Amino acid sequence: MSTSLIQIAINLARLAAFRFDLNHMPFLYTGNTPMADSSPIDPDRLHAILQFIQAAEALKDTLRSGHTAQGRSESVAEHTWRLCLLVLMFDKELRDYDLLKILKLCIVHDLGEAISGDVPAIHQSQGDDREAREREDLHQLCQPLPADLRDEITSLWDEYTNAASPEAIMVKGFDKLETMLQHLAGRNAPDFDYAFNLDYGTRQTGRHPLLQQIRDVVDAETRTRCQPS
Repeated sequence: MSTSLIQIAINLARLAAFRFDLNHMPFLYTGNTPMADSSPIDPDRLHAILQFIQAAEALKDTLRSGHTAQGRSESVAEHTWRLCLLVLMFDKELRDYDLLKILKLCIVHDLGEAISGDVPAIHQSQGDDREAREREDLHQLCQPLPADLRDEITSLWDEYTNAASPEAIMVKGFDKLETMLQHLAGRNAPDFDYAFNLDYGTRQTGRHPLLQQIRDVVDAETRTRCQPS
């Protein structure tokens, strides 16, 4: 067999192997089969989920102490959105983590604030029962949900609150960093205490080199804001 024919045979074998691999990768959508179960969802389950989603809409109007670049108060929903975006930008650095779980933890971590609102960091203290109250609010918010979804959300919230997994530890740190970044981006009052941020969340952001590296950059900018103008 000539050299050219041998090379053609090798190339055909490689192509066949490549196509075989594609056919055995369930995460790739080929258009031949539906991406999810096409059977109708139980109407009661659907109604329960939509009822919960409508209740969680309150987070769009639940305000935090931070301000946007335009000077208005930011909402909890906006904080959660940008926290998810922040995490996504470090997908490569977080390749050893369960990114889906990280995003779920981000979305769930402040859900309970839809009931009683956000408590600014400067008003938080040990022994104030804030976490217990927020957990009760979370239960109230999730009450319409089917048991499996209600239990999953509660479990994720507990995991985050207790920093009970590597993913929860990272989300705890990113949560602090997003808040600090918002303080730098916001149009704040003239007497805004930027120095508060230099001690804020140091324990959470010190638990991973990536978190600390980001914090070092944020702290450097914060120190410039602390200088007399």
